Amino acid sequence: MGSARKRLMIIGAGGVGTVVVKKSARMDHLYEEIMLASRTKSKCDAIAAEAGPVPVRTAQVDADDVPQLMRLIGEFRPDLLINVALPYQDLPIMEACLATGVHYVDTANYEPKDKAEFEYSWQWAFHERYQEAGLTALLGSGFDPGVTNVFTAYAAKHYFDEIHCLDIVDCNAGEHGMAFATNFNPEINIREITQRGRYWEDGAWRSTEALEIHQPVEYPRIGARESYLLFHEELESLVKHFPTIRRARFWMTFSPQYINHLQVLQNVGMTSIEPIEYQGMQIQPLQFLKAVLPEPSSLGENYSGETSIGCQIRGVKDGKERTVYIYNNCSHQSAYRDTKAQGVSYTTGVPAAIGAALIATDVWKAPGVWNMEQFDPDPFMELLPSLGLPWEIIVDGKLAFLPCGE
Repeated sequence: MGSARKRLMIIGAGGVGTVVVKKSARMDHLYEEIMLASRTKSKCDAIAAEAGPVPVRTAQVDADDVPQLMRLIGEFRPDLLINVALPYQDLPIMEACLATGVHYVDTANYEPKDKAEFEYSWQWAFHERYQEAGLTALLGSGFDPGVTNVFTAYAAKHYFDEIHCLDIVDCNAGEHGMAFATNFNPEINIREITQRGRYWEDGAWRSTEALEIHQPVEYPRIGARESYLLFHEELESLVKHFPTIRRARFWMTFSPQYINHLQVLQNVGMTSIEPIEYQGMQIQPLQFLKAVLPEPSSLGENYSGETSIGCQIRGVKDGKERTVYIYNNCSHQSAYRDTKAQGVSYTTGVPAAIGAALIATDVWKAPGVWNMEQFDPDPFMELLPSLGLPWEIIVDGKLAFLPCGE
C-alpha cells in the first residue's frame, strides 16, 4: 500500500467502534482521514467529536445493502475498512470491499441471522476472489478471536515444537451494577452462549449441551472463577492451522446471577430467534430482548474490576513436556479513562486497530482471506502493550487443566 498516509473506513458505532475510532484517530503518522459509518449517524457524530487528531468524517449506511456500501466507499475512497458491525453483515461488507478494491478487517466471523451457528466456511470461500483482486481480508482481529490466535502462534513460534493441548480462558471479573446486562451486543452474546458447546479432541468435534461442562479456573490477580465450556470460532481455525493440536477448548466465566437470569429468560422464550407474530408483525423475541437490555457501550463509566483472557497451552519442546500460559488482564476503569469504553469493548477494539495498522503499513500483507495466526505474531505482540493491552507469560507453570487424554 506504499508509505503515504492511508484513508480508513470503519463501519459500526457501538462500544467496539468507539475504541477502534479513538485508537486509530491517534495514528496521525498512518492515517490522513477516517470515515465512521453506521445505521445511526448521530452515534457516529458523538464518537467523532471526541476523536483525533486524525479528522473523522461520519455517514449513515445500511451495512446489509451492498450497492449502498459501494457508493459510500466510492465517495470516500478508503484504502482499508474495519468492520465492527454485526456478524450478520460480514458477507455484504466483504462483497462491497471486493467490488471496490479495499482491504478488509473484522473482529467476529459470519453467522446467519436466522440460525444460531457460526463458522468460517462462508468467509473462507472468498479466498480465491480476494487473491485474484490482490486484496487482504483479515478475519477475527478482536481479542477472542484475535489476540488468542496470535498468543497461540507466538507460543508455537517461540516455545514449542508441537502444541498438543489448548485451553482458551476468558474471565470478566468486572462489576457494572446492573441486575442483568451483556458486555457486547446482547443478541450476539446470548445466541453464542445458549447454543450447544463444542470442542476438538483426537481429530473430531465433540458436542455438549449448552453450559453443561464447567469447572473453577484460577485467573491471575482475580482468583478462582467458575468457567463454562463454549464453542468459539477461533478453535476452528487454530486446529486447522496447528494440526498437532489434540484437544482445543474455550472457557468463559459467568456469575451465578447471570446464569439465573439467562435460565429464566430461556424458560419464558425470550432468547429464541424463531419469529413470532406480535401485533401483526413478525419479531424475534431475542431482538426484542436486546432492545430492553442496557446498551453495552453505556456500562463503562460505572464498571469496576478487570478482565483476564489468555491461552493455557501444553506441548513439547526439544523432546520435553512444556506448559505456557500467556494472557492479558485489562482494567475496566483504565479502558474507560482511555476511550470512555468498558474493558470488553476495549479488548476487542484495540486489536482491530492493530490488525488494520499492520495491513496499512504492509507488515501483514498477503492477497487472500486469512486468520490472525497465519501471519508472523511478533509485530502484533510488540504493539499490544503500547496500545493499552500489556501481556504476560508463564512458562512451565501449573495449568488449570489436565493433559490431553487424562
